[in-house]
Amino acid sequence: MSSNGKPTPQPPAAAAAGNGAGAGGPPKMYQRPIYRPQQAPAKRRRTGGRSCPFSCCCCFFWTVLVILLLAFLAAVVGGAFYLLYRPHRPAFTLTVARVTKLSLSSSATAPALSDAIDVTLTAKNPNKKLVYLYDDFTVTAATAANAVPLGEASVPGFTADAGNITVIKATVSASALTVDPTAASSDIKKSGEFPITVDLETKAGVRVGGLKTKKIGIQVHCDGVKVAAPAAPPAAPAAKKKKLGKATAAADAPAPAAAAEAPAPVSAVDDAPAPPAAATTVARVCEVRIRVKIWKWTF
Repeated sequence: MSSNGKPTPQPPAAAAAGNGAGAGGPPKMYQRPIYRPQQAPAKRRRTGGRSCPFSCCCCFFWTVLVILLLAFLAAVVGGAFYLLYRPHRPAFTLTVARVTKLSLSSSATAPALSDAIDVTLTAKNPNKKLVYLYDDFTVTAATAANAVPLGEASVPGFTADAGNITVIKATVSASALTVDPTAASSDIKKSGEFPITVDLETKAGVRVGGLKTKKIGIQVHCDGVKVAAPAAPPAAPAAKKKKLGKATAAADAPAPAAAAEAPAPVSAVDDAPAPPAAATTVARVCEVRIRVKIWKWTF
């Protein structure tokens, strides 16, 4: 500005520079920066925290809670079933055991055993509303001391209705069965009694009305049974004839009035058949065991 109060004229280059334009270029304009919102940084999951839904302790707690709840429901259902039906195990009783044949070779290394044992059992269903369904039975016998096998037999299965009693008969036999010489000579006696055990194995299920359960394995174990070897047949005695003399009267002697007539000659034979082997009558209550098979093991 000059001394007289008027603005001092500026040169064109300076005016252009003052207006923001460079030499030989367009004027520069101020541009406001564009606002771009930024996303919030993602929260990092804490690996060392104790978040309940994802922790092992919480999963274990819920697992235990579910198991306890299922066990409680099963106990309630089982209690209601017991109160309604009052279930009881089947009862088996061994009534007769008789050895009809017994032969043991005298080999010192591998004796052969041939025998036959008749057994009779009764199976009772003590329930009033439950029906037992049995598959075929496998009957085995062995000595009580060293478990020397005495043979086996098979009995067809049956259905035991409520309150029913079924008689089971089987002949356990073995033919030329190789046994341990020491155990056989100690357990099997050709004279006198020796104890044996009788086992029955099968699968049984329960029917309640129109509902059938899955069959499970059971074992009927009868111990404390004593049997005796059959007695050897006696030798056939020779026929003995009894000769009876004829009563004769003298010709010159008078016969008394009260004299009886002489009997006719009679011949008697003392041949008697060999007595059969006596049956060993027992009344042993057998134990019913449940057989559970898990993979290769049976309990």
